[in-house]
Amino acid sequence: MKAEKLYPVCKNYIWGGEKLIKKYGKDENTVPCAESWELSFHPDGLCRLSDGRTLCDAVSAEELGENCRDFPYFPMLIKLIDAKEDLSVQVHPSDGYAASHGLGYGKTEMWYVVEAEPGACLYVGFNKKVTDGEIRAAIADETLPSLLKKIKVKPGDAYFIPAGTVHAIGRGCLICEIQQNSNITYRLYDYGRKDKNGKQRELHIEDALRVLDKTPARVSRQNVSTRDGELIFASKPFSAYSLEINTKYKLKADKGTFRCVTCVKGGGYLDGKKINAGDSYFIPAGTDEYALSGKMTLIVSSVRRYAVGLDLGGTFIKGGVADDLGNIIVSDKTETRAENGADEVSKRMASLCRSLLKKAGLTSDDICGTGVGAPGMIDSENGEVVYSNNLKWSHFPIKNSLEKRTGSKVRIGNDANAAALGEAVFGAGAGCKNTVMITLGTGVGGGIVLNGRLYEGNRSAGAELGHLCIVKDGETCTCGRRGCLEAYASATALIRDTKRAIASHPDSLMANEENIDGRTAFLYKDKDKYASRLVSNYIEYLACGITDIANVFRPEKVLVGGGMSAEGEGLMKPLREYVNRNIFGGDMGPAVEITQAALGNKAGILGAAALALEKEEKN
Repeated sequence: MKAEKLYPVCKNYIWGGEKLIKKYGKDENTVPCAESWELSFHPDGLCRLSDGRTLCDAVSAEELGENCRDFPYFPMLIKLIDAKEDLSVQVHPSDGYAASHGLGYGKTEMWYVVEAEPGACLYVGFNKKVTDGEIRAAIADETLPSLLKKIKVKPGDAYFIPAGTVHAIGRGCLICEIQQNSNITYRLYDYGRKDKNGKQRELHIEDALRVLDKTPARVSRQNVSTRDGELIFASKPFSAYSLEINTKYKLKADKGTFRCVTCVKGGGYLDGKKINAGDSYFIPAGTDEYALSGKMTLIVSSVRRYAVGLDLGGTFIKGGVADDLGNIIVSDKTETRAENGADEVSKRMASLCRSLLKKAGLTSDDICGTGVGAPGMIDSENGEVVYSNNLKWSHFPIKNSLEKRTGSKVRIGNDANAAALGEAVFGAGAGCKNTVMITLGTGVGGGIVLNGRLYEGNRSAGAELGHLCIVKDGETCTCGRRGCLEAYASATALIRDTKRAIASHPDSLMANEENIDGRTAFLYKDKDKYASRLVSNYIEYLACGITDIANVFRPEKVLVGGGMSAEGEGLMKPLREYVNRNIFGGDMGPAVEITQAALGNKAGILGAAALALEKEEKN
């Protein structure tokens, strides 16, 4: 299936108008046209394709995408809503409440304001903390709207309405609504309105009071730039983006999720097919690119997966919420304070998790879990920090500790391994099945990804790439052995050798530098013979280690990260040349590409998130 135009089902509820017919091309036989169900698998209104088939019958599981398999049902429903009159004040139940009462699924939704007449408003949540008694009294004396948070709106505004939030769309608003695939509504108040038969419409006060969140509403919006546009809101059943097209753009599909593209302003073309305001197209999951052109505003809806990633360091705990494409939705950090003990650090990690989810507008139910990259020897299977010199921890069960505090599934890995996974999944190794990452900093670390999964070795103690022996009886390494790669290819080793060279050759231009660091020799290599020799030796030692690694694992790519990788092609080009000359089999074997890592200081957070996003292998 390629991109297909959707043909919606329209609803003639009494509060609707005619804008959807006159301006957005909807069914002229549905008057008033209150709602247009653009993307719907709900039995109360199934959208169709141009050949008359319903989308739910025509589309395959692969075209819906891998992420939809996390649900026992199709997760979302998209509507255009024209409110000529005020809608009822209402609330929807959560998934938990709906399931416990045999009602199927709950309903969380979001609104994007397409049009707003002067003075138009929305009601989202209460404006103060209220009691059941106050709500009942306000319904009885017809003053309930006075308890609600009233928001004057303009086109482009957007609001997230979690299940349990009291809400109402005010007259004069035309809304694009993205919601869970549910049609459960509990009316609290309806202005005494009567239906077409002259009867007052039913209220569901007792049901509503049981599911209401009676605290003041908190309204926020993400505003994170992605390939799909600016993220408006994220949730487990749906994510929504605003994409502005001014000339031409390529929308890239992925295997994780379909996309529904709804034009809310202007017009143009989608892969040569005309798209006008009010039109929606279904784009199947896959690997194709779709050409967009024209001048238009699109709402792009999809089903993404989210996780929290924590990069645990000796000084700071850095964290973020990331999606399954490597977009970091929110990020923050807090002091580690390891001197206060492991349990206190666990509390701080849990607090950071809660803060990140709150900023992202998510709950623990919306995410796949929390991943942690921690320094030291890690038993990832049992979720334990066996030993960490930086943190002064021994046999701390961090997985169980964090799960109890966050209510979220937790996966843990060594921090260097996690960074390697982040680069393999989201960075320079994306699209490869087998990658090795080597990090060049104070020491030499790294990680290995084989067949798309992190390789950790027995009890997660593997991938100490810096401790390959490349020189018999060579320089003493921090591990106690002699001749390790780390003793020759770390920034620390290069600083040692630079100082030795200056001491032996005071005529070196490097002697003019007050502060010697890992970059010093590279800065002078083109004008100082001693610096040139240092760099040449450094690259040869590093290339020797990388060649050994490439011979053992034969990955598609070796990714070079850490501070020394900032030398870019000045380092990568000679590394490639050495490896190509010396790798086993030469040109007869598969090539191993040497490339600079791409994620920088985001690798730790994204790698930790990737641990949580990784699906367990089925036996």
